[in-house]
Amino acid sequence: MTDPIAVLAGTPVDTRMGVDCLTGRGLSGLSFPLSKDPREQTAFQYAAPAEKQRHVREILEDAGSRGCRRAFVYCNSLAGAVDFPSLAAETGMRIVTPLDVYRQLAPRYRSLAVIAANAQGLSGIERVLLEANPALELRGVGVLPVVESVEAGLPPEELVARHRLTELAGWFSACGAEALLLGCTHFPYFRAALAARTDLPLIDPAEEMIRLLQG
Repeated sequence: MTDPIAVLAGTPVDTRMGVDCLTGRGLSGLSFPLSKDPREQTAFQYAAPAEKQRHVREILEDAGSRGCRRAFVYCNSLAGAVDFPSLAAETGMRIVTPLDVYRQLAPRYRSLAVIAANAQGLSGIERVLLEANPALELRGVGVLPVVESVEAGLPPEELVARHRLTELAGWFSACGAEALLLGCTHFPYFRAALAARTDLPLIDPAEEMIRLLQG
């Protein structure tokens, strides 16, 4: 398939990251950010459900008019705040979100740690993981200041140190977590820097999302 893929995300920064993710695998993406910055995106996620559905439906219809038949939702908290399955049915568009991946991976683990952009994102991830594996032990935090540091372009090593992510990963590990889920699509930005400072496996859903998108 050669049609462009609509990339929906919270801000221009993570939308561009999503486009880059597709481009690196030979796919063409069109950018559709929903907000101008992380705080505006957080406010959007707490808007009335009907208003969120209407706004995202309009974006998907715009994407469809530009030739997009598939959508890549490169934003965890957005995926949890909007009913994408119903929008897929309404628009006829194939829509893949990080939550689709989490449903598949949850049964593989006994204990997981999650870092997300905010409590809204964390809530959506928790709901999907526990629906797929009710016995899963979860520990999670929302770290919007980390997202803002990514948006500001803080070097990954400095970001990890400033936000004490090594210590946070160490705490998760000491509590028995088998892996740390990077529950925000901003977070692959510092994945290598954090991986160099922890033995805890880091989970990024992007690769599996692309496989689902192509399936």
